[in-house]
Formats: sequence, structure tokens, C-alpha cells
Amino acid sequence: MKFRLLSFLLLLSSSFASAQELVLEKGDRLAIIGDSITEQKQYSKFIETYLLACYPELEIQSFQFGWGGERAPGFASRMENDLVPWNPDVVTTCYGMNDGSYRAYEEQIGKTYEQGMRQIIDRMKKSGAVVVVGSPGVVDSFTWARQNPDFDQVYNDNLEHLGQIASELADDNKFPHADVFGVMMAAMKSAKAALGEEYPVAGGDGVHPGANGHLVMAYAFLKALGLDGDLGEVTLDLASGKAEASNGHRVVSNDAGRMEIESSRYPFCFSGDEKDPNGTFSILPYFPFNNDLNRFTLTVKNLQAATADVSFGEATKSFTKEQLAAGINLAAEYPQNPFVGPFSEVLNAVGQKQAYETQMIKGFITNFRQLGGPLAEDEEVKAAMNTLRRKMTEADDEAHAKAKAAVKPVTYKLTVTPKS
Repeated sequence: MKFRLLSFLLLLSSSFASAQELVLEKGDRLAIIGDSITEQKQYSKFIETYLLACYPELEIQSFQFGWGGERAPGFASRMENDLVPWNPDVVTTCYGMNDGSYRAYEEQIGKTYEQGMRQIIDRMKKSGAVVVVGSPGVVDSFTWARQNPDFDQVYNDNLEHLGQIASELADDNKFPHADVFGVMMAAMKSAKAALGEEYPVAGGDGVHPGANGHLVMAYAFLKALGLDGDLGEVTLDLASGKAEASNGHRVVSNDAGRMEIESSRYPFCFSGDEKDPNGTFSILPYFPFNNDLNRFTLTVKNLQAATADVSFGEATKSFTKEQLAAGINLAAEYPQNPFVGPFSEVLNAVGQKQAYETQMIKGFITNFRQLGGPLAEDEEVKAAMNTLRRKMTEADDEAHAKAKAAVKPVTYKLTVTPKS
């Protein structure tokens, strides 16, 4: 494993370092760990798919280690067996929901959580890995209001305390902090103000989010990883007739603004409608995912008309001369676009891979810890376990290769038609 911690600390020591510096390096192995919310395999799937499809040049390999009901001390007790042999370069943590014990915050709750988190961080530092220390998420106000009035306020206060501890641990160790709690709380308040209190952001049970809440979680971690969201630009100059594309996109042909583009990197694509919490589209107006992480820009220079129609795949919209000169974000303006189908294929391949990882860790690997007595030191038994671990890891590597191969170049029409 590359000694990623040293290079990260050197980066922090430079005069140009900032909270948004890219944590990941090409070829890194990213471990995503957490409790049942991680085991839902949604925010982890969004993170992995984003890295594969939107940043394919980084060649990141991810693995999710979610475990339902787990607390930070619980993972600390299994990480030597379950995580360390995978040799991660970067680790994200998301604990606290269970650590809070579903009651009002007490000092002992914070101490126990902090102790478990310190064990995780210290062990990963020893391995040379960088830890993105995440806070817990939120509980939903509407769901709990029906079951236990005021519980959401009491428990969100608890979770906020634990999030502050996570932030302090990140600062102490000069690691990035993913403010999952803060981003989710802000998005939940804004979404409920617009869509109604009954619109869940932390899920129907008040704890486990739907796809909407998981997209917010993925955003918090991707931002903490330092991704800048610049996914490429297409520039059309109507005076010279020249069209150019950058950053994983190329112009195949151009005839007076009727362009054919080939893209080897995708914008992130969304599902559901304006009110569906089980899709990702409904939450977009309430946090800056597209602006911060999903910018695929079309810029049109020297448009002589006041407006122009822009066709992206099968969809057409009108924009002013000023909007086009400043650049429009195709990923935000056209949720239905030529990448939706290919993106879904990558997402599904990642989902299948992560489902195998849960089975691999929970069904087999973690049980190696239970072997005791004389068999624990038996060389044949050790060799057999190493063979099983290696064969299962190879199967996961094959699933990763399949998901990576699903990111195929997409060719499509992009047309700018001035309106007289």
C-alpha cells in the first residue's frame, strides 16, 4: 500500500492547501465504513458510481464495509480482521446513529463514541491511510413526531454533539471532516419548507434515508474528499464556427452548431420526480449537488440572436444570449439526457458488487475471528483462510472491473439553434 498519510500531510503543509484539496490519488483504494445506513448501500453506491463514471481518470477502487446496528467501538474490534488486510489508502467513517443510544445526549455517550473513533483513526494512521471523519446523519422530524413527539429534537441534538466530536477528531489528526449532519439538517429543513413536513429526508422509519437523503450524504463525503465537480466543457463559437470540448469529451463533428460529441466521462444522473423521496431528483433544489459536484458546461460565444434553442439528446430548452455566454450546466438543465441509461448500468453494476461485499464480509471474512484454540495457530488452517480471503477478494476485483468497464463512451447530439 502506498503511504498515503505522508503525502496527505505534506499537502496540508503547503501554502496552497485548503479544505477542498483533493484527498484521492490515482489508483487509491477507498473503504466506506459505517452502520446500517452504510449497509443500505445507497450513499456508498452513489460515491463509488460518481468516482467511476464522473472521475474515471482517478481509477479508484471502492469497498463498502457497512454493518447494521454497529457502533464505532464495534468496528474498532473487527477492523484488524475485516478492513486492514484490504489495504485501504483512504477510509470514510459514518458512525454515531447507534452510538447515541436513541436518548438524550450524556457525557458518557460522547466519551464512548470518541474512544471508538480514536481507535479507528489511530489504527488507520498506523497503516498510513487517510481518514475522512464523517459525522452521523439526522433523524427525520415528521416520522418521529407521529411516534414520539419531540424525540427528533432530542436525538438530533445528541447527533449534533457526536458530529462535533467527529469534527474535533478530524482537526486533531489533520484529517478531512464530512459534515453529514449539517448538510442533511439544512437540506431537510429546506425541503420540508417547500414540499411539506411529511416529505422524509431521513427515511420512512425516521433513521434510514431513502435515495434522496443518501444523495445528500454522498455529497458530504465527496466534498470532503476534495472533488471539484468540473466534469468538462463544450465551447461553441458561432462567429468562427469552431467547437471544442475538454476534460473527457471530444467533438466528433460540427456543422453550424449541430454537434456530435463523444464523452468518456459522465455527469451524475438522477431518478424519480419532484416529490419522490425514493428518488434522487426531488432533493436537488435544496442543496448544491449540481453546482458543486456536477458541472458539465456548454458555453456559446458570439450568439447574434437574443435567445437560442439548445437540444441535448431528445430534450430542447431555450436560453438567453447572456446565459449561454456565461455557460449553462447541461447536467442540471437536462435531467433527462443521453447519459441516463449508461449511468444506470454503471449504478446497477456497482450495486451488485457492493451486495457481494456485504455477503463476503458478514458471511465469511468476519467469522475468521471466531477461530480459537489449537486451530488458531495451525498452519494449514491459516493457509486455508488466506486462500478463502484471496479468492473472495479476487471475485470482488472482478466485480470492480465489470463496473469500471460499464463506463463506456457515449456519443450524442448537442445542437444550438439561434432564434430570430
